[in-house]
Amino acid sequence: MRSVVAGLICAASLLTIPQVWADEAAAPVEPALLVPLSGAPALRSAFALVRDDTTGEILMSKNGTTSVPIASISKLMTALVTLDAALDLAEPIEIADSDVRATAPNRSALAPGMILTRDDVLHLALMASDNRAAVALGRTYPGGMSAFVAAMNAKARALDMLGSHFAEPSGLSQENVSSAEDLARLIGAANAHDLIGRYSTDRSHTVTLRGRPVTFRSTNALVRAGDADITVQKTGFTRAAGQCLVMMLNGSARKFTVVLLDALGRYDPVLDAAALRRWLEPGYALPASLARLDAPARSTRKSARARHPAVPSRARDPRHMASNEIEQPRFN
Repeated sequence: MRSVVAGLICAASLLTIPQVWADEAAAPVEPALLVPLSGAPALRSAFALVRDDTTGEILMSKNGTTSVPIASISKLMTALVTLDAALDLAEPIEIADSDVRATAPNRSALAPGMILTRDDVLHLALMASDNRAAVALGRTYPGGMSAFVAAMNAKARALDMLGSHFAEPSGLSQENVSSAEDLARLIGAANAHDLIGRYSTDRSHTVTLRGRPVTFRSTNALVRAGDADITVQKTGFTRAAGQCLVMMLNGSARKFTVVLLDALGRYDPVLDAAALRRWLEPGYALPASLARLDAPARSTRKSARARHPAVPSRARDPRHMASNEIEQPRFN
């Protein structure tokens, strides 16, 4: 009798276990949000991530897996693809009418017919976030723009940036999307190139255009203020992406990657970065020239999820496809 009962129990178990698995498989999977460390600051940025690069530990994530437009942060991938191709940096590149059309109505000191070396074009794309420079890099890539964009997406896959997609090299397109977690991987790859680190953290760069020296400035207020702890960085802004800032920092004892996306005010990413550094390293203060900006965080924006629903891997929300987004000429 006991053997019959045991057999019935086993049979019932075998019948119910697959149903449990099926229910779990059918349940919607929510993105995992890491709980911040105790005392983490309130942030103005809707999407954020902090990684300890000494240990690889993610210390804080705020909507870190959600794919959203990233504006000129895209130019870090543009630089990676350019350098991976081992192209001649001394080769002259002429700014073309098509570069202007591709970035209209954005303005730039680079006019059609001006000639710069690929090295200078790369420098201006990274430091001054010049959109015509970024487009010129893609246009002069072997195989042209289509090959360049394919290389951008191939590099994203190689870096395991599965929530990212690139449509062009400047970041003006709202189809250029990524997540904070993916961008942390991108920053790590960019940091492996000394040239990207040096060019992105230069305060200014002067080039000769039609026989006259023209000086471009960094779009990052922290860099312009002389923050020497930043080893690689990029800013970005479009109406769809909001104010964005990504960077790798050399702290007093450890290295950190900071990703800040979709802030409302022009200086909000700088203030978020300062708040995070005080959290990570008590005693940090903004450079004196920026100290006046420090103020409590404002709660004047809609829910991040309401403004930017999750964008599936390699897919774009139609609401992120409006044209004529204008890159902010300066981030100050």
